[in-house]
Amino acid sequence: MVKITLKDGTVHEYEVPMSAADITKEISMGLYRNACSCKINGEVRDLRTVIDSDCTLEVLTFDDEDGKKTFNHTASHIMAQAVKRLYPNVKLTIGPAIDSGFYYDFDTETPFSPEDLEKIEKEMKKIVKEGLEIEKFELDPADAIKMMEEKNEPYKVELINEHAEKGEPISFYKQGEFTELCAGPHLMDMKVVKAFKLTNCTGAYWRGDAKNKMLCRVYGTAFPKASMLEEHLQMLEEAKKRDHRKIGKELELFTIMEEGPGFPFFLPKGMVLKNTLVDYWREIHREAGYDEIQSPMMLNRALWERSGHWDHYKENMYTTVIDDTDFAVKPMNCPGGILVYKTKMHSYKDLPLRMGELGLVHRHELSGALHGLMRVRCFTQDDAHIFMTREQIKDEIKGVVSLIDKVYSTFGFEYHIELSTQPEDSMGAKEDWDIATDALRDAITELGYDYEVNEGDGAFYGPKLDFHLTDCLGRTWQCGTIQLDFQLPERFELEYVGSDGEKHRPIMIHRVVFGSIERFIGILTEHFAGAYPVWLAPVQVKLLPIADRHLDYLYDVKKMLEAKGIRCEIDDRSEKIGFKIRSAQLEKVPYMLLAGDKDIENGTISVRSRKNGDEGATTMDAFLARILEEIERKAL
Repeated sequence: MVKITLKDGTVHEYEVPMSAADITKEISMGLYRNACSCKINGEVRDLRTVIDSDCTLEVLTFDDEDGKKTFNHTASHIMAQAVKRLYPNVKLTIGPAIDSGFYYDFDTETPFSPEDLEKIEKEMKKIVKEGLEIEKFELDPADAIKMMEEKNEPYKVELINEHAEKGEPISFYKQGEFTELCAGPHLMDMKVVKAFKLTNCTGAYWRGDAKNKMLCRVYGTAFPKASMLEEHLQMLEEAKKRDHRKIGKELELFTIMEEGPGFPFFLPKGMVLKNTLVDYWREIHREAGYDEIQSPMMLNRALWERSGHWDHYKENMYTTVIDDTDFAVKPMNCPGGILVYKTKMHSYKDLPLRMGELGLVHRHELSGALHGLMRVRCFTQDDAHIFMTREQIKDEIKGVVSLIDKVYSTFGFEYHIELSTQPEDSMGAKEDWDIATDALRDAITELGYDYEVNEGDGAFYGPKLDFHLTDCLGRTWQCGTIQLDFQLPERFELEYVGSDGEKHRPIMIHRVVFGSIERFIGILTEHFAGAYPVWLAPVQVKLLPIADRHLDYLYDVKKMLEAKGIRCEIDDRSEKIGFKIRSAQLEKVPYMLLAGDKDIENGTISVRSRKNGDEGATTMDAFLARILEEIERKAL
């Protein structure tokens, strides 16, 4: 008999050995029918896993993130099987689950067309109806390689060869005639994959390396219910309408040209939006006790070697040679902030020292990964670095969390927090990592926040808290982060003089709120569909004369608005007023002020708002009080 502890804390005893699937059946047949995979002692496992000792068991369904990944991973195998049935000469590579569904990369002579995707979908439906049993088995590396060579799957052979060095058995999943190299986990029954859609097809290099062959990547998504798929597809359609690249072009905010792929150009209205965000950033950071600095965009190789970035990040850095010395364009701001700290000796009375920087950084991204403002090669990172004593760590973390909460609340975002722990590729002593991880955990726990643990995803120099925003479509975006660093102060021999007169090593926090100004603009654009709150809108008021004779009156109105700092434009085109109103609506301007003969006679203006439409006539004093109050409180 072994004791199985469930998620709710209840303990059950079972005869062993039993698979996790059989134990789930014993607990509840309803739960078993909805189960995708499980966690055994916190590790995601296949339900086929045999349990033979005391453990904790958590059954994962589609409602759980890891359960959903298992579901989508199985769907990717069904797609690969369909492709091999229809196009036997296609070579298989990899097909993982991703946040939005799944994809599979195929080596094919010609990319799949929309018609091909329809055929593949139909074949997938046939496979699901066949109800093929999904079986897992293992082979030793030599037999695994032999099997894949016989199937003429060179990419699988390459993958097996890499794992063969460990000497461990190689696992496969089989469904009917289709056998796939895979570590799992997978569903017990493919019949539950009742609704799916192949969404698009793109190119992707094998292993993301431009030196390798271009493959055909097919994206898809899958759900246990047709209604869930329909809801998801509607969300995708809405997302297309909100695509920041489309809106950015329509509202004349930014553009990316072929002369600079991944390097955005901000147009005048886009610069208004960007500078408004920057002004807000400076305002809240002054209030929170930060000093603003600026470090050079390019620094020598010795600095990046000392910081560890040359070893851990070189492939993403742009480098050059100046006066026979290697230099790198900065991919992040922290080494520059450290050099600023070192410009003089600090006392414990100076700490905590909070230094903010809106630094333009450059990172080499593959062309296939570039996406509007969301993934670029240069961006403004709203960095800050806090230097502190060990005793100040928890309070400083709490301060940053409160600041981030204030900012996200201003934009109406909800968010969740992830605690990312020590990765394999890290530097420093485990003891320091444990202290840093505990400090982050204790700080957010004391503030009353829930969090998820993301094992092994910390920065190479320290653990971190990541803040994931949820937009109006339910999508999540990782923006803010708080990284606690014991390592770089050690590497750069940072010091302060303590109350005992001795020299001590400070601790360092790296943190961002927006993450990237450019990316945050992309997120805001899609969240608001370009209809920014009045305080953010590049044009806050559009002035529309009914006829040309009303222009002089509106020019006086424009002067009054501009004197109060309100951004406005006059549409002086010789067009009918209905045309001008429609144009302003397409520009998503918060307010339109119209003027006709009665307005001039009464000294009023007629208001149309984006939210309420025609609101009738009012005085300029009343309108000014209204819009200034909205701007002041940053109304949504």
